[in-house]
Amino acid sequence: MAGVTDRPFRQLCRVWGAGLAFSEMVSAQPELRRSRKSKLRTDHQGESGPRAVQIVGTDPDMMADAARYNVARGAQIIDINMGCPAKKVCKVNAGSALMAEPRLVRRILAAVVAAVPVPVTLKSRTGVDPDHRNAVEIARIAEGEGVAAVTVHGRTRACGYRGDAEYQTVAAVKQAVSIPVVVNGDITSPQTAARALQASGADALMVGRGAQGRPWLFTQIGYYLVTGRHLPEPEPGDIYPLVLAHIGDIHQFYGPVGGLGIARKHFGWYLAGRPGGAEYRRKFNELKSVGEQLVAIERYFSDDGVMAEWGRRAA
Repeated sequence: MAGVTDRPFRQLCRVWGAGLAFSEMVSAQPELRRSRKSKLRTDHQGESGPRAVQIVGTDPDMMADAARYNVARGAQIIDINMGCPAKKVCKVNAGSALMAEPRLVRRILAAVVAAVPVPVTLKSRTGVDPDHRNAVEIARIAEGEGVAAVTVHGRTRACGYRGDAEYQTVAAVKQAVSIPVVVNGDITSPQTAARALQASGADALMVGRGAQGRPWLFTQIGYYLVTGRHLPEPEPGDIYPLVLAHIGDIHQFYGPVGGLGIARKHFGWYLAGRPGGAEYRRKFNELKSVGEQLVAIERYFSDDGVMAEWGRRAA
């Protein structure tokens, strides 16, 4: 979730019921640590624990050093990314591309576990492609090297985000190891969360893209899993202060220039599928200042026509 799970969004998700919120993945390359982007991605100021940082790379020694560096900066869990399918990551054999090299996976996991006194977890996919699903092998290696838990996204590297996530492989991983297994992929509602847990037998679930523009999803899922009943969608009057506060936190975190683009992205997700959302998003993306963005948010939620349509759809 690079570019999404920054500190403001992590804190918001925790408020709305997420038990754990991972940082955006950060490169293990030491020359990148001084960049503003990397510093922001590893900023945990005011963040409640446990603080989890995800690292990505291919060199065992470099990954171990990155783990030590992030623990020194406040990380209480180190997560190793072997699930990202992005081309720019996989072309250097990092992310989900590592699943094609189990021997290297073993060396990386062993090095990172030995380097830090905090739990090390692993995020993977089901395999490199549908003909080579080796998540069970990777999970067994992880367990053998002292990894505390594994998360499996129900697609292969080759699948990217296309098609439907499958949970049979996650179920096979759960049967093969004794450490906790977390299921991920296509969890966008309380019903899909329950389905993923039932189909996989996993110990927990991870929500990714489903929470973009809907941080209250964690509360809805938790309530449904405990009671079997659905919480209603928040009313516009409840969403408005949430969005306003979130956008304000973004600007405070990134500054008045850097926050503009990040705010556009998140407000676009809040508007997705909403009445008048496409038109308001287009106008919002043209704004050039913090003040203009905050006024635009107020105008959207005070637009009588938009709110009336929102109410009709909810009914």
